[in-house]
Amino acid sequence: MTIDELEERLSEPTPAVVAALDALDGDFLILGAAGKMGPTLARMAKRAVGKKRRVIAVSRFSDPATRAALELAEVETIGADLLDVDALLALPDVENIVFMAGMKFGATGNEPLTWAMNSFLPGLVCQRFTTSRIAAFSTGNVYPLTPLHQGGSVEADAPGPVGEYAQSCLGRERIFEYFANTYETPVSLLRLNYAVELRYGVLCDLARKVWEGTPISVAMAAVNVVWQGDANAWALQSLAHASSPAAIFNLAGPEQLSVRRLATQLGKLLGKEPHFEGEEAPLALLSNGQKAHRVFGYPTVPIEQVLEWTAAWIKNGGPTLGKPTKFEVRDGKF
Repeated sequence: MTIDELEERLSEPTPAVVAALDALDGDFLILGAAGKMGPTLARMAKRAVGKKRRVIAVSRFSDPATRAALELAEVETIGADLLDVDALLALPDVENIVFMAGMKFGATGNEPLTWAMNSFLPGLVCQRFTTSRIAAFSTGNVYPLTPLHQGGSVEADAPGPVGEYAQSCLGRERIFEYFANTYETPVSLLRLNYAVELRYGVLCDLARKVWEGTPISVAMAAVNVVWQGDANAWALQSLAHASSPAAIFNLAGPEQLSVRRLATQLGKLLGKEPHFEGEEAPLALLSNGQKAHRVFGYPTVPIEQVLEWTAAWIKNGGPTLGKPTKFEVRDGKF
């Protein structure tokens, strides 16, 4: 698979996405659109609505190539620092917002910026777009670690964030909930863990470690993963389910996957023997995605297919984003 083919797969809208966006009025604004998921989500939205409506991606665009690629795909772009109030006020009035801005990596040691991005910025955005429909990315990290036999946290479970990154993300949710309650801004909150594609994610991390002979910690004994294209699709569909009070969805794959077994499967595909360290702990960060599956549909790409693609990508020297997920972190320090 080439990079162009990968991008095509990640941004291909499902019939459900096309139907959901077609039922909504207005244009689409993607805030924080230059991260790991933003470019393919923006392209998916544009492919779904075609020339009928605008899709506008907003970011600082520190990598000009990302901006150029979006514009080539007929996604409009605006370069802006979202913490700059004047820049935020200058953005066009748009009916549908996907909020993807945030800070995770480097949060430890830079806590003030982490809180500004994850908790303060949502308030600024909600004040600017009180009458818009907002789908806001959050994270499964707002949940505590839970026993493996529990089957993952559900949306109605009490949050229990570990560490300042997760606490600031719960702060993000509370701000969006406040505006949903006070101003009746329709909101959907998307607790994601973990989106995967061939250049990034838990499976890429494991495949690289197996290929390079790096020991793999199994302390975080199990994970949820979902193909990024499916996560993109669910996020866009969630705009049609935004509500006041805010609707909450766990964006997670259906399986509770053993880290040891995943690495072993990748080892067979790569022709390498994985090396493990530590022992499986009885608690892990796990989410139950059944509500999202019921509302948005089941993932279209099975985990076995993603494993095969990932192993082939790493084996053939495919590029990666060079950003480990740190899924194995248990103390909340990212």
